[in-house]
Amino acid sequence: MKTVVDSSALAKRYVFEPGSESLEALLRMTSELGLSVLVLPEIVSALQRRLREGYLSSESYRDIKKQLIADVRDATVLQLTSKVISRSVLLLEHNVLRALDALHVACAIEWDAQLFVTADKRQAAAAARAGLRVQFLGPSTSSKS
Repeated sequence: MKTVVDSSALAKRYVFEPGSESLEALLRMTSELGLSVLVLPEIVSALQRRLREGYLSSESYRDIKKQLIADVRDATVLQLTSKVISRSVLLLEHNVLRALDALHVACAIEWDAQLFVTADKRQAAAAARAGLRVQFLGPSTSSKS
């Protein structure tokens, strides 16, 4: 199954939290994994925050980053084409959504993903409204502001 995993969900592969086990199960069933080109800088940013705040050691950061880079290398990296940008603008005009979240959804649509995986409630709703099959891995009561 062609699956796109956004940064909020993929981060669960590297930092154990609710939804991590579900993500691993989904990844095992995925025949082709698509990751937006945004995944690497977004997850590195989140890991750097954890490192600065003392929740992650330097050694753990290096190990996780190494695994993240290997995972990205093994995936189909979805680029920010003019079609993706145009689609993201439409998504932003019809949904309450952050710009980067819209770009992930637009990448999935343009790649013809069969499944979109996210841990962001608003992104999940926007992806579903856009016609994607969605697997939500986040807590049922949270969303980004």
